[in-house]
Order: sequence, then C-alpha cells, then structure tokens
Amino acid sequence: MDQVRWSADGLVPAIAQDAESGRVLMMAWMSRESLALTAREGRAVYWSRSRRALWRKGEESGHVQRVRDIRLDCDGDTVLLAVEQVGGIACHTGRESCFYRQLQGDAWVAVDPVRKAPDAIYGKGQGPS
Repeated sequence: MDQVRWSADGLVPAIAQDAESGRVLMMAWMSRESLALTAREGRAVYWSRSRRALWRKGEESGHVQRVRDIRLDCDGDTVLLAVEQVGGIACHTGRESCFYRQLQGDAWVAVDPVRKAPDAIYGKGQGPS
C-alpha cells in the first residue's frame, strides 16, 4: 500500500475493467482501507466521496464486481481492477458501462442501451451502488 501515491485527501482513482472483454466499466475512488478490503475480499470496495463511507459495489443493486486482478500504474497514482461484473451492469443508469456517452460533433449522445431500468434495480427513490 505504501507504493500507492494517495491524493491529499487519502484517495486514489480506481478504474474497473471487464476482465474478459477489456471494456472500461467505471471509475471510482479508493481509500487505503477500501483497497485493502478489495484485496482481502476479492470484490470491489470503493470510497464514496458523497457519502463519506465505504461502498461495496453491488450492496444495493446486486451488481457485485468480483476482482480477478489488481494493478498499479507506473506513476503509482491509479489502480486498475480487472473484474467480473455480476449481472453485466456496472452503471447506476442500468447500462453495462458508465462510459455510455459518445461525443458526436459538439453533443454527448447516449450510444449504449439501458439493460435494466434504475427503478427496477433500486426501487423508486433508492440510491445506486
């Protein structure tokens, strides 16, 4: 853990990538504790900046990320998780990836389909995980 270059607020960006396809699924933040828990539990645990708390991916949605590999980039300031995305949905919008918008001209256009409506995942008024 000492080789990780933590930000001033004690966090490091973490990219989750599908272990089979290589597609980037999402980016989140990790604290020292969440990275240690991820390594120990074999499932992605992030730090929610908005809730200021640990966030086990899928704790509400069921869309758990089973971690197959953890890597650190050459500068030590970004973590890469190769994951098996349970249910095939990583995004709280119900899509496979959080990177579903493509720049077309001067507009961002949603190009990936919703696999499951957020209300069906979280229930009305429920928050994502």
